[in-house]
Amino acid sequence: MLNIFYRKNGMVEVSQSESIFAKIQLEELVWIDMIDPAGAEKRAVEAFLGTEIQSRAQAEEIESSSRYNENEHAIFANTNFLTPGAEEYNMQPVSFTLVGDSLTTLREVPLRSFTELQRRLQANPKRYPDGFSIFATILDQRVDLDADMIELLSKEISQYAKRINQQEDINEDLLIDINQLQENTMIVRENVVDKQRLISNLLKSPKTPDRLEGRFNVLLQDISSLINHTNFCFERLEYLQDTFLGLINLEQNKIMKVFTVVSVFLMPPTLIAGFYGMNVRLPMIAADEPNASFWNWIIIIGIMGLSCLIIWFFFKRKKML
Repeated sequence: MLNIFYRKNGMVEVSQSESIFAKIQLEELVWIDMIDPAGAEKRAVEAFLGTEIQSRAQAEEIESSSRYNENEHAIFANTNFLTPGAEEYNMQPVSFTLVGDSLTTLREVPLRSFTELQRRLQANPKRYPDGFSIFATILDQRVDLDADMIELLSKEISQYAKRINQQEDINEDLLIDINQLQENTMIVRENVVDKQRLISNLLKSPKTPDRLEGRFNVLLQDISSLINHTNFCFERLEYLQDTFLGLINLEQNKIMKVFTVVSVFLMPPTLIAGFYGMNVRLPMIAADEPNASFWNWIIIIGIMGLSCLIIWFFFKRKKML
């Protein structure tokens, strides 16, 4: 699918057919937005621009030379746009090609920021005099959306912190949710750093108009703030994870303490019961009475209870209970 924006009589017209290339000049072209184009559409755009459009595989490369490069004819830039999913974020690569004053974008999926910008471009064409202005606006919008995502992550982290402080639902699912938040935070940070590198390269390029230098510098300052915020979010998640594991250890220690105390309490009675269970002549049992007297077993139970009280008193005095 193609969306071709070009200037005609002071207005911006749009066409979705590559046949328009035969009727316009490169100087009239403002923006070509390609969404999962067919092979013939992509070849027509490359023939009109006089340069090759990078493929999706090239857009997904992580090497800096593949993320941004330029020659005497064009600037090629690649970056990832985040799309929120049910539990995690998905990265969608977008390729930008700047030839002269025109912009060409290549993406595989619809993006809301592109759709809104296209409406504004047709409604107020004077605000976007060339492809560089459109490119700067796209980056500006995406940085704002990244800031919104980081704000949502921060709110989610606060909710999990509240649950941990109130010790609500301290279980395995909570730890998995915290790990997923860590993964989302790393993805957002990676995405923001990628834009920081892209804008820094644009500022170094002699092809970038001087009028956009101040705008790009402001974007770099915003991105630096977002990076600091993501670092804080990640540190906070690590703290929550450590707190969660600490609470689990405390709970396990309490359980082990109960088992230990119960075992210690039962040791003296078990010893006494085992002693009087021996098949030998014992105290309080007459030699000529195999079953002994009626009060002997009550006396033995009393001794067992007394031993438990002595142990309880010892633990209490040592402040172990």
